Amino acid sequence: MTIEYNVLAPGPVNLHPRVQEALSRPMIHHRTPEFDRILAGVHKKLKTLFQTSEPVFVLSSTGSGGMEALLVNTMNQGDQILGIDSGKFGERWCEMAQVYGAQVQTMKLPWGEPVKVSAVQDHLTKNPQIKIVLCQACETSSGVIHPIEALGKMINEKFPETLFLVDGITALGAMPLPMDDWKIDGLVGGSQKAFMLPTGLSLVAFSKKAWKKVEQNNTPRFYFDLRKELKANQKGETFFSSNVTLIRALDVVLDLIFEKGLDAHFAEIHQRAEFTRQFGQKMGMSLFAKAPSDSLTALNVPAGIDSQKIRTELEKKHHITVMGGQDQARGKILRIGHMGYIQPEQMVDLMMKLGQTLHAEDPSLCPPGLMNKLETEMKKFWGLV
Repeated sequence: MTIEYNVLAPGPVNLHPRVQEALSRPMIHHRTPEFDRILAGVHKKLKTLFQTSEPVFVLSSTGSGGMEALLVNTMNQGDQILGIDSGKFGERWCEMAQVYGAQVQTMKLPWGEPVKVSAVQDHLTKNPQIKIVLCQACETSSGVIHPIEALGKMINEKFPETLFLVDGITALGAMPLPMDDWKIDGLVGGSQKAFMLPTGLSLVAFSKKAWKKVEQNNTPRFYFDLRKELKANQKGETFFSSNVTLIRALDVVLDLIFEKGLDAHFAEIHQRAEFTRQFGQKMGMSLFAKAPSDSLTALNVPAGIDSQKIRTELEKKHHITVMGGQDQARGKILRIGHMGYIQPEQMVDLMMKLGQTLHAEDPSLCPPGLMNKLETEMKKFWGLV
């Protein structure tokens, strides 16, 4: 018997029926005119989504591979790098840079707090030798969103030789992140987030300023040498074997987004975030992030409740997947994703089942009378009554 799961995690996510159909199609070879046509279309559409005039690359890797590709193509061994560490993924990027020989200065933030542009400016003023700034657009482990537009424009204006690299894996395609306008020098996205696909593709682009470093840097690179990938793409191919199945499905996803319209797509994800924030708080939880992202919402569970147990019960009893906290937030928060193919009824069902699960742990939480009242409000929120 097939069990239908409602995947409301910060990635992977529910797949659109048209994506599922695309993934089930018979295999074609990656060196054929048919696939060349698909690849060319994907590259063109990705430039529109990234809002850049520069090439966008489709790499067969997880998002972390794309983060590594941004680094190895722009940094020299020994470069001084400022890494903004506000959670697990900021920490990971700093560790990557250290492995490749960078001298990393870490700006460590309390989880859930956005970085202050003035603090970054002060640090760069005092450390003019810094070549690269690393930052997550959305830190997945806490649900916080950083002021990427203000950071990008400040760095470009005040420190024109410094590159600004952005991990947009949990942001790109879920909220505005216009690469050229916001002066982002390197941007990476991941297929299993707002691109509504299984894990396996990273999407990467560089600014003109960054390309000068790409051509000159001395960091060893082979699989992620994007100079070779660029030459292959200019011939209508990928340098290594193409991930035909996922790229063909990505073509479908991009069509779905542009059929709806980018602004309408962002607004839909924002509405899910507003719903979760509004009703999560009415159910006795609070927001973990001081600047919450639209991609996911991190909710503090009430005192005495283990969030890991709650998420396990939701999956085991109701086949609803959300995530708990990591490291210092383990057992304290629930992380609910707003990306992917999600119907309003699924959001209502999640919150109702979450209320039941909390009530089973502590009868003072989410009593039936409250949840009956909130169910009516939830349906009105979505226009279901």
